[in-house]
Amino acid sequence: MRRYSNLYDVNISDINDVYKEIRKSVRNKNKIYRFEDYYSLNISKIKEVLDSGNYECGKYNIFLIREPKYRVIMSQNIFDKVINHIVSRKFLYVLDKVLIDSNVATRKDKGTSLGVKYIKKYLNKLNEEIYALKFDISKYFYNIYHGILINLLKNKIKNKRVINILIKIINSTDEEYVNKCIIKLKEQEILKIKCSNLNDREKLKRIDEVDRIPIYEKGKGLPIGNMTSQILAIFYLNNLDHFIKEKLKAKYYVRYIDDGVLLSGDKKYLRYCLDEINNFVLNYGLKLNNKTKIINVSKNGVDFIGFRFYIKGKIILKVRNSTKKRFKRKMKLIKKGKINNSQNVIASYKGHFKLGNCYHLFKKFDFKKILS
Repeated sequence: MRRYSNLYDVNISDINDVYKEIRKSVRNKNKIYRFEDYYSLNISKIKEVLDSGNYECGKYNIFLIREPKYRVIMSQNIFDKVINHIVSRKFLYVLDKVLIDSNVATRKDKGTSLGVKYIKKYLNKLNEEIYALKFDISKYFYNIYHGILINLLKNKIKNKRVINILIKIINSTDEEYVNKCIIKLKEQEILKIKCSNLNDREKLKRIDEVDRIPIYEKGKGLPIGNMTSQILAIFYLNNLDHFIKEKLKAKYYVRYIDDGVLLSGDKKYLRYCLDEINNFVLNYGLKLNNKTKIINVSKNGVDFIGFRFYIKGKIILKVRNSTKKRFKRKMKLIKKGKINNSQNVIASYKGHFKLGNCYHLFKKFDFKKILS
């Protein structure tokens, strides 16, 4: 088992480059101004933290977003955000070498498009009646055990200063203020919903959605919104990926963070895989949710990474209804000037729809008019 010790040394130029990139995407310009008032000092301090490994996470700005559903986001100040990005790009990159190719989320040259290609390729290879085991981890980001994750990282990364910084980032959800803030936000949002003009049915639906937002248990969970969290989340189940490919001998398997799909013509084999996967994730403090099931793809198609895959002589992809509704809502908000970076949002949807047989939906909109 290889452990990585000679990780990339970060210099001032690297930190400046990362900061310039982050600056473009920060909406709160006051954060930028405060950081740049002491720019040289802040950059030097970041270098000192990365060289020594002596790091203390600053407080998160915690807020709720409502699209595509209610969820918590934990935003960092610029100092911590730069460190988080540096750690992700310069240190955690070594983890990519141990991941299987069909673990496609948030990785360079992979993502949704590669996931779609894999599913299409696998469906074309299976000529018989096709079944899918689709599994989903319950509240994945909130249930990742800090101790297990840190041990997994120590098995791959030998550099103590890097491990020290990662431990501080991972354990930052244990701070008492985090749950206090989440609970307060939930209470405020429920009060807003109750006082709104929504009908009773919609109120109950939204209140239930807010109620189901988890709080963090001690020693569990990753900060929602950190770049490091995305990488650590795809790494945490790396051993499961290898178990599925090497022990269960699954030929046709794709994972996107906490969603996985195994394809086979043998339904009995998939039932066996389901039991084995369930037992495996329990050892990692996780459990499969009620979306986990075995599906007859030949008859009903299968949902994965934002599309529904059908076999109708050829493979047809359709955008899920929830994605269509969200797209139409976003277009209305853009037209009203309520969304920043509207061109990026439009480009993102355009790229997504091009992957499937659904570009006609995108072409219905007059974007020159929307953006004018």
